[in-house]
Amino acid sequence: MESIYKRSAGLTDVATHYCPGCTHGIVHKLVAETLEELGVIGDTVGVAPVGCAVLAYKYFNADMHEASHGRAPAVATGIKRVLPDKVVFTYQGDGDLASIGAAEIVHAAARGEKFVTIFINNTTYGMTGGQMAPTTLINQKTTTSQDGRNPEIQGYPVHMSEMLATLTGSYYIERCSVHDPVSIRKTKKAIKKAFQLQLEGKGFSMIEILSTCPTNWGKTPADSLEWLKDGVMNVFPLGVFKDKSEVEKNG
Repeated sequence: MESIYKRSAGLTDVATHYCPGCTHGIVHKLVAETLEELGVIGDTVGVAPVGCAVLAYKYFNADMHEASHGRAPAVATGIKRVLPDKVVFTYQGDGDLASIGAAEIVHAAARGEKFVTIFINNTTYGMTGGQMAPTTLINQKTTTSQDGRNPEIQGYPVHMSEMLATLTGSYYIERCSVHDPVSIRKTKKAIKKAFQLQLEGKGFSMIEILSTCPTNWGKTPADSLEWLKDGVMNVFPLGVFKDKSEVEKNG
């Protein structure tokens, strides 16, 4: 019988711990396929900090390194500088990257560190109980904003892609989504481009991926995909926020 689909060699054969409807697994698959297609699985080091993806080391066939909460960019910086021929990436959530590790990611981008960051934005602290995150939307209810996020009290959502794109050292910044097949294919293209740029010796790249959290959103998996499209994307529009390769190509 002809095989028309098989698990990427970049993934291990284990069941995931993610909640039903969570889209972390989709992003894992896209990263793993990219590493396989580029032929770099054996030359890759991933860094996973604390958060829902804390166990990501179980799922990728690449070498993986654990980091303290928010400190993945610092660990990745050390790995890439000591082993410049390795392909290095961080895999971080919004609580980890935009709050606890905000200084880490800002300065890694400012320095133009030559690794890729996969940034999962589901607008909440998923693993620790659904608390308000830096990316929580205005009026969105969480366990620590039970009446909804109030900008007069908790401020406004932080737009990391837009902010990092202003830094001279960042090279390629794009925001994507995984709410439907078309978006998933576009996200795969962006992820692959980021890793290709690293192989070419270019600077810091970040792919922000809007993702679902049905458990903490209090929605079904199907409703979560709809809210991602109709709610989250209205606040965090998709698009390329910086691409120095296009500037260089066009002179």
